[in-house]
Amino acid sequence: MMPRDAAPVLLWLRAELRLDDNPALAGALASGRQVLPVFVLDDLAPGHWAPGGAARWWLHHSLAALDADLAARGAPLVLRRGEARREIPRLVAETGALEVHAGDPTEPWARHQMEALERDLAGQGRRLVLHRARALFDPDAIRTGTGGWFSVFSPFARACHARGLDGPPCPAPAHIPSPPPPPSDRLADWSLTPRAPDWASGLAATWRPGEAGARAALRAFLDASLAAYDRRRDVPGIVATSRLSPHLAWGEISPRRVWLAASGAGQGRGLTSFLNELLWREFSQYLLHHHPHLPEAPLRAEFARFPWREDPAALRAWQRGRTGIPLVDAGMRELWQTGWMHNRVRMITASYLVKHLLISWREGAAWFWDTLVDADLGSNSASWQWVAGCGADAAPYFRIFNPVLQGQKFDPDGAYVRRFVPELAPLPDRFLHAPWEAPEPVLAAARVRLGGTYPRPVVLPAAGRERALAAFHGLDGIPA
Repeated sequence: MMPRDAAPVLLWLRAELRLDDNPALAGALASGRQVLPVFVLDDLAPGHWAPGGAARWWLHHSLAALDADLAARGAPLVLRRGEARREIPRLVAETGALEVHAGDPTEPWARHQMEALERDLAGQGRRLVLHRARALFDPDAIRTGTGGWFSVFSPFARACHARGLDGPPCPAPAHIPSPPPPPSDRLADWSLTPRAPDWASGLAATWRPGEAGARAALRAFLDASLAAYDRRRDVPGIVATSRLSPHLAWGEISPRRVWLAASGAGQGRGLTSFLNELLWREFSQYLLHHHPHLPEAPLRAEFARFPWREDPAALRAWQRGRTGIPLVDAGMRELWQTGWMHNRVRMITASYLVKHLLISWREGAAWFWDTLVDADLGSNSASWQWVAGCGADAAPYFRIFNPVLQGQKFDPDGAYVRRFVPELAPLPDRFLHAPWEAPEPVLAAARVRLGGTYPRPVVLPAAGRERALAAFHGLDGIPA
C-alpha cells in the first residue's frame, strides 16, 4: 500500500477535455499531490446515452490532442474502457489515490453514477470531489423570485446577467506532476473512427478537434464575425457563427473563457446576441438538471397523447436529405457531410419533421444525437422539445416554419442550397427553393427532373401545415 503522504489524486476527465480553465484540474493540483489524468470510455452505465458515430469520431481526435497536451506538461493520459463506477475504483486501488477530482455532470444517468461512486469511494476512505466545469452557473443557484425554477428563457437570462460570473478563469499549468501510470488502453483499439467506408472524410475536412482547435475557432470568430453576429448569424450560406458548439460539447474550451473573451472583444448588438446564445446553451443544461426526463418525455404532459405518425419512408427521406424541400435537404446533407448544421436550418429541418411530417421529436433527436459532432444531451433535448411545442418556453403549436419562405429570406442567393443540393444549382433563384413551381422548360433547361434527379416533396409546405394544425387542434389541452 502506498503511504498516504505519497498517494496521488486522480483527475477524471469526462467532457472537460482541456487544460485551460478546468476547475477539476485546478482542484487536483491544489491538493499538492501528484495528479494522474484518466479518461474512461463508459458505454455500459444504465440509462447512458452513449456517444453517436460523429461524436465518437470527434472524441478520438480530441483525446489524441489532449494526450499530446498532457505529455508536453509531463503527464500521461490513462485510458480505460468500461463502466466508470467500476473502473474508477479499480484505478484508485491500483494507484492508491486518495481523491478523485472530476467535472460535475449534467446528464441524469451520470449524476446517479456520481452519487453511487461517491458512496463507494467514501466506504474505502476515499473522496470524490466535483467541480463545475461545463456550465457558467450553478443550476441550483438560479431561481425565480419565489425560489422556484425558471421555465422561460428571458427571465432566466436576466437572472444570469444579474448574478455574474464566479471569478476569473484558471490558466493551464505549465507542468503537471504525475506518478508512474498504471496500464492504459490504446486509443486506436477503441475503434472510435470509422473503418472502410470512411464516412468521416467530410468531418476531417471541416473540423480541428482539441483545445488548440477550440482556441483558433474562438479567435477567428471574434476577429471576423462577432461585430455583425446579430445581423448575419441567420444566413446559412456564409460563415458567420462561432462554430464553437462541438468544442463546448466536449469541454475543449470553457463557456466562461468564451464569455469573457467575447465581452472583451465586442460590444453592442452583436455581443448581446452572442451572449444570449451562450445562455440558451446554459438554459438547456439548466432544464436537463431540473427535469431529468427531458430526453425521453415531453415537459408538457398533454403532448404524451399527441398522435405522432409512424412513417419509416418519410423519416428516411428526411434523414438522407431527400424530402424534396431544398432548404430541408440542404441542412440534412450538411449534417451528414460535416457532422454539423447551421442553427437556423436546424430549426427549419426540425419543424419540417415534427410539424409537416408529424413524426415524433424523439426520432429527430435520436438522429441528431448520432450524426452531430456537437451532440449535447441538454441542448439536443431542449431544442427538439422547443420546436415540437412540448418543452419549456416552447414555440406555440401554430408556429410552423415555412421552409420555402425561410429559404427565400435567409438564403436569397441560394448559396447554401446550391452547395449541398448541387443537382438544383442551375435553377434560377426564383425557383430554387420551390422547384415544383418551376415551369417544365425551366426545369428542362436546368436538367432537373422531379422524381428523377431530385425528389418530389414528401409533403408540400401548405398541405403539411394544414395537416399539422388539424392534429394539434384535435388534441385537448394543447396550449397556444
